[in-house]
Amino acid sequence: MNRNELHITSSSPEETFRLGAFLGKHVTSGSVIALTGELGSGKTCLAQGIARGLGVPEDLYVTSPTYTIVNDYPGRLHLFHVDLYRIENIAELTEIGLDEIMERDDVTVVEWAEKMIEILPEERLFISIAVLDDHRRNILMIGYGQRADNLIERCLVEFGS
Repeated sequence: MNRNELHITSSSPEETFRLGAFLGKHVTSGSVIALTGELGSGKTCLAQGIARGLGVPEDLYVTSPTYTIVNDYPGRLHLFHVDLYRIENIAELTEIGLDEIMERDDVTVVEWAEKMIEILPEERLFISIAVLDDHRRNILMIGYGQRADNLIERCLVEFGS
């Protein structure tokens, strides 16, 4: 499977949100976006931007589903926001039906994806966020499959680099 990469430096939470909104605007049905990064790196900020780009109503506050594991939101495409921080084994994911969620014609964003990378679909957009300092983040996007490659190509045109 082909693999494209893009590095973006975000200088603020607003820039991270804007990247997410761009992704949400251009993401296609059935896409899975896997997010990794330490606590406080901006994964939820990016997910909030994706939600807004998907047209999730402004009155629905998008929060990290740390305790609920999965939150879902209506939009141009339905968004499933998953947080694996508290998950300890694959059996827990089977109980919540994560595999069925990722097979739907919706968009799935998975925070802490590195915890269960083996259960993610082969075709996905992988985004790693590294903290550079209090405000700046290094965002590495790796595309696996045509949908993800198309998103990276659009981001390259919009964000450069």
